[in-house]
Amino acid sequence: MKRSALAGLFITAAMLASPAFAAGKTDDLCQINLDRINNGKALLATDTSGKSGEIDTAVSQAKAAHAAGDDKTCIEITSKALQDLQDSDKGGNQ
Repeated sequence: MKRSALAGLFITAAMLASPAFAAGKTDDLCQINLDRINNGKALLATDTSGKSGEIDTAVSQAKAAHAAGDDKTCIEITSKALQDLQDSDKGGNQ
């Protein structure tokens, strides 16, 4: 069930992200990614690999970039963090 829930989350987020790119609203995409990370972090509650700490650091950096108006950096950071979440769900240690 964990994988299907995460897959659903990514599919939903991908559908939401498409209009954000089309409209050029990177601010929205940054916030969408942050929300997706917060939702996905619940799946790391039993994580012992240290990924949770890395994700927390990435979220802090992304929020700082977002607050500074650097949405491109925010999106880059959150996209990598989302990939890390997905990899940890698959059992990858990258």
